[in-house]
Amino acid sequence: LKEVNTVTDPRIEDATGRAKEAVGALTGNDDLKASGEADQAAAKVHKTVDEVADAAKGAIDSIKDALT
Repeated sequence: LKEVNTVTDPRIEDATGRAKEAVGALTGNDDLKASGEADQAAAKVHKTVDEVADAAKGAIDSIKDALT
């Protein structure tokens, strides 16, 4: 299991963004809604970066295994 870092975990960032967007929409607070949308976009970027890093690590490990 991966350790969950609440500051950068994309799942938490996405959930926070969804909550902000919903509250902003319900209260008519466009700034809060936009902040929530931005949090969700950032979560997608972080998730992609994490996936690329994991893939790179896997490729490096495969190369190391092939060389040993």
